[in-house]
Amino acid sequence: MKPWLNRMTAVVSAGKERGEKMVKQIKINAVESLTDKFRKAKSLILTDYRGMTVQEMTGLRKILREQQVEFRIVKNRLAKIAIQKAGCESLDEFLTGLTAIAIGYDDPVLPARILSEFIRTSEKLKVKGGLLEGKKIARKTVERLAKMPGKQEILGRLACLLKSPASRLALSLRQAASKLAYALKAIEDLKKTEVG
Repeated sequence: MKPWLNRMTAVVSAGKERGEKMVKQIKINAVESLTDKFRKAKSLILTDYRGMTVQEMTGLRKILREQQVEFRIVKNRLAKIAIQKAGCESLDEFLTGLTAIAIGYDDPVLPARILSEFIRTSEKLKVKGGLLEGKKIARKTVERLAKMPGKQEILGRLACLLKSPASRLALSLRQAASKLAYALKAIEDLKKTEVG
């Protein structure tokens, strides 16, 4: 073998090893990042995005981002490892084919609702299943979750309910005070007529 060919083979071989180590480190970092996101998430919705155009995907990401929901395309194998490390129930049955995950950090209903609305206009996106507070949920449960009121809506209703009894109490106290004032005035008038 020619000496220059030996040197070239050695350089390529060393570069290949460095490249493999680099790829492995990238995967380790990706798993750590996903694990952290999955631990913080209130809900994860797994989808199959097969057939979606770049324009549709960009539009969906924009809608989700505006609502503080993250949408990531993931490698199934890395997602399986991250889900396991996050201490969540296994989603192996959903992690097949092309997978993108909507991650909701604040409102667990919001990702399901946004994806459900998007699916009505674009039937290419399919919900596979997901996690709610670390527990596995099937596609049908995700659909039911999408119909539930969101966190903000529930808080608004609660505020109205709490305000209503307080308003009634204030009105009752006001009425009682005015009745008492009328009664005291009537007693005063009665005493004046008795004395005079």
